[in-house]
Amino acid sequence: MRLAAVAAAALVAGLPQTGRLVPDRSLAGIRIGETQQQVTATLGRSYGVCLHCARTTWYYNVKPFDQHGLGIEFTRGLVSAVYTIFEPSGWLGPRNLALGETQGQVTTAAGPLVVLDCAGYAAWVADGKRARTVYYLLNGTLWGFGLVRPHANPCR
Repeated sequence: MRLAAVAAAALVAGLPQTGRLVPDRSLAGIRIGETQQQVTATLGRSYGVCLHCARTTWYYNVKPFDQHGLGIEFTRGLVSAVYTIFEPSGWLGPRNLALGETQGQVTTAAGPLVVLDCAGYAAWVADGKRARTVYYLLNGTLWGFGLVRPHANPCR
């Protein structure tokens, strides 16, 4: 995934040590379409900003000076994508699916998914009414979770 200039120095305010993916709904409590104010109300104001990203992108770190965490992209001031970064430990998806599990475990927990090829990894997606739920797999292992706008490109 494009992990441009992750602001590792950003301090944590409200990013949970263990986040949860709720398919078609939220990741770490953040939903597609929320405003920047709603995001800061949920996660706080201690985030890093990507200086060279195509869209306004905020990074929340699980621990100070650690790249593991959450990326949030905004389009016209609204959340257009939210995704984990560097496989933060303890984060869960449906049926307690944990990062690091196999692709077989992903399909068992998430049901039928469409596989899209990204540069160096795969995005397994399920389209919902509110969001496209994304399971990022690297070398057959679940590496990250994400939500993007319905039918949007999940490759980051």
